[in-house]
Amino acid sequence: MSETQESEVRIRTASRLRSQRGEALVSWLRSLKEAVAFAYDALRVNKVRTGLTTLGMVIGTSSVILVSTIALTSRDYVLGQIEGVGSNMIYTVNESSPTVTGTNSISDALTLDDVEAIRASVPNLTAVSAIVLGRDRLVLDHRYSEVSIIGVNPGFRIIRNLKVLDGRFFDETDDQQRNRVCLVTEALAKILFPNGWVEREKIKVRGLEFTIIGIFKEGAETFGQSEITRETVMLPISVMTILTGAQAVDQIYASADRASNVPRATAAILEVIQRRHRSGAVYRAENLTQILAAAGNIAMALTVVLLLISAIALVISGIGIMNIMLVTVTERTREIGVRMALGAGRRAVRTQFLMEASMISVFGGLLGILVGVGIPWTAQQFVEGIRIPIPTLAIVIAFVVSFLVGVVFGIIPAERAAKLNPTEALRYE
Repeated sequence: MSETQESEVRIRTASRLRSQRGEALVSWLRSLKEAVAFAYDALRVNKVRTGLTTLGMVIGTSSVILVSTIALTSRDYVLGQIEGVGSNMIYTVNESSPTVTGTNSISDALTLDDVEAIRASVPNLTAVSAIVLGRDRLVLDHRYSEVSIIGVNPGFRIIRNLKVLDGRFFDETDDQQRNRVCLVTEALAKILFPNGWVEREKIKVRGLEFTIIGIFKEGAETFGQSEITRETVMLPISVMTILTGAQAVDQIYASADRASNVPRATAAILEVIQRRHRSGAVYRAENLTQILAAAGNIAMALTVVLLLISAIALVISGIGIMNIMLVTVTERTREIGVRMALGAGRRAVRTQFLMEASMISVFGGLLGILVGVGIPWTAQQFVEGIRIPIPTLAIVIAFVVSFLVGVVFGIIPAERAAKLNPTEALRYE
């Protein structure tokens, strides 16, 4: 056989194979179309039963999305609250034991000189500040009430992510010139100035008159668990040390320029402090990195647990599909016998029942996705200032799992229908 003849044979063979594959595909699509039509008709006959079974899939699928959304929203909220306090914040305290006289050594106390040493020696810091805490009695609502007084450096605003609602924060000039200026919390301002604060308002702190230059609040609410309470007056630290008559400070705060530098900066700050004080003094430098990591791990664990609960709901829905389909097979035994007698193969019967189960699960899954996405989206339209992340991955997983549940739990009823004996099925009453 010549090369030309061999080439013609190969071409004819390839053409015949393509034609056979095309015919097979057309045949498969025709069978699929028939199976879908039969399944749709069968489901339409039993609307109530189909609707209740679909409802189970809707609940299971929507719960997967809602649980994921709630878990992510809660995680973002908690992490946002921690970051609002100052995610890159580092704080240092003196933990030296008292001496035999019952007091801490004066040389152990943290000082403003330590602040300057940290500022000069430790790289990758955006701000450093000390704080000095105190109390005073002010007339609030026609009665004396104790308020918190805090002396800080100007950089404290950056470190603690404070928000100035009105006016301004004090600057380096105020601190260096010991200007008698202060800021008050939003809650305290509402009590002191019920008609609204205006610039240059005065307030007396420890017998001295201060000009209120601004109103502030924390970046994230700490519910009075930090050094800032609901009713707090904030002064330049240079003025506060004059009021207390001492150079010692209660804590030193710093903020790293990025999260990756927090551990290194924490160790460097502690080294500077220990180097400047006696060897027996004990200091502790901490940051919020571990708290952020712990919060993230807790949120992840809760997400996994809730997703497992949602998966159980989907499995229960799948069992419901299987039970309904088994009942359907029993009720339609004579119909199956008639179809087999007319030439329908076991494969066609199996495909029809699998298609019914799949249609229930897919339709229920799509409705569940609409519910799972619609509820948080609607809530977000009515609640201002809140972001509700809807995870795309959860939507994909919910749909895929709902489809697989329908197929897996539809296999047993489909196999049962396909294995019926045509003769016995025709006799079934």
